[in-house]
Amino acid sequence: MRRLLLLAATLVVTCNAASAQSSKPYAGLEQRAIKALSHQQVDDLQSGRGMGLALAAELNGYPGPSHVLELGDRLELTGDQRAEIQHLFDSMKQETVPLGNKLVEQERELDNLFSARAVTPESLKATIVAISETQGRLRESHLKYHLSTAALLNQSQMQRYAELRGYQHPDSSAGRKHHH
Repeated sequence: MRRLLLLAATLVVTCNAASAQSSKPYAGLEQRAIKALSHQQVDDLQSGRGMGLALAAELNGYPGPSHVLELGDRLELTGDQRAEIQHLFDSMKQETVPLGNKLVEQERELDNLFSARAVTPESLKATIVAISETQGRLRESHLKYHLSTAALLNQSQMQRYAELRGYQHPDSSAGRKHHH
């Protein structure tokens, strides 16, 4: 009985600590230079990294140029394929780095509107529309290069890529019995 009471008391303390934690999920984030972006996100945007913006392509069998180049040897890329994919990667960087920088600046402007108490419904709307447009262009850019990269690979390279990246294919027959 005593052990049960101790367990109950421990659970109450644990739950109280958890709820205290969850009532302050953003504590500490007010120290960020740009409140809506982590240091890592700023770095990723300014470096032209994908940040999961191309998952619709990546997880549906359209590999991105950077991962294909990383896995080049294991995918047995030809010299021509490697050169073309390197060109796509370079073009992607040229396109996404400026867009990432622009997005960081726009997020900084939004942050400044609020911190200066200068935000109005009009300035808020205009800033959000601008941010959304940049986000859309950035996402399209990343997705577009996945499309171009996939077009350069043959079917066995595509399958090998999915295996190397650890993706399961929902349509695969592994572990399923087919009834004809």
